[in-house]
Amino acid sequence: MTLLSVKDLVTTFRTDRGVVRAVDGVSFSLKEGATLGIVGESGCGKSVMSLSIMGLLPSPPGRIEGGSIEFDGHELTRMSQDQLRTLRGRQMAMIFQEPMSSLNPVFTVGEQIMEAIVLHQGLSRQAARKRAVELLQLVGIPAPDERVDAYPHQLSGGMRQRVMIAIALSCDPKLLIADEPTTALDVTIQAQVLDLLNRLQRELGMSVILITHDLGVIAEVVQEVLVMYAGRVVEQASTEALFERPLHPYTQGLLRSVPSFGDNANRPRLPTIAGVVPDLAHLGPGCRFRERCTVAITRCATEDPALVAISGDRRVACFVAVEAGGAA
Repeated sequence: MTLLSVKDLVTTFRTDRGVVRAVDGVSFSLKEGATLGIVGESGCGKSVMSLSIMGLLPSPPGRIEGGSIEFDGHELTRMSQDQLRTLRGRQMAMIFQEPMSSLNPVFTVGEQIMEAIVLHQGLSRQAARKRAVELLQLVGIPAPDERVDAYPHQLSGGMRQRVMIAIALSCDPKLLIADEPTTALDVTIQAQVLDLLNRLQRELGMSVILITHDLGVIAEVVQEVLVMYAGRVVEQASTEALFERPLHPYTQGLLRSVPSFGDNANRPRLPTIAGVVPDLAHLGPGCRFRERCTVAITRCATEDPALVAISGDRRVACFVAVEAGGAA
């Protein structure tokens, strides 16, 4: 059964330089208990899309200008902020990128976990504190009955990230959005956080959206992947199919730049994708990736490729890949 369905979502920001279409016609669906990965460079629209789904878009200047977001039978784009608040925390939750800036430094971590529990579940403070200790234990924090009274600055980066996960899980949400949950963590702690998310997803049966720029993280956790570029989805596939046979030149470039890809470990420098993400306020005609693409054809300069189904749930927005019948 489908839990979340996003159709033709358009999110814009009005700036002094013009209107920026940060998310431009994105569509996807997520089934109950499934895990979806969204990958792409910084500035491709991953976080803006997640904030649009959660109803946390800063407005102004941000605005959802088109499309629909249907979550568990609710059309989120038509709900008021008060209605969205009843869903956030209770039905859907989000882990933000940087735990040190997301946690309030003047409150203990226990108080911050308890806040959502008291608000959404109506428990007493004593019962909420007991639940907070249980959650800290669930996410693997040692001595949870002591750590519940600690302030964020007294915890390591890995522990703060676990606290953020505990807050997100405090009301047993159906949907968890993890936005770069391993950013700024060392490799060992990254692995622990990913293992934790994987285990909790299986045990609690949540649907999870994992947002990252790291394809190595995607390979560890998710079942299906959306590759985003300049506000649009350029490829959609199962994780296995994407790694076995990437179709879009951008996806191929991302994979080639992974340190463990091919013989990269023996190279003095990693392969990179030349150029930079285009200015979303001044997009020209044609494919948005064409100036960085090594296989662009004349058509790419004048036409914007649509996201076309190749086989099953596999889709790609590339004239070259489609004309080749999906052959990489």
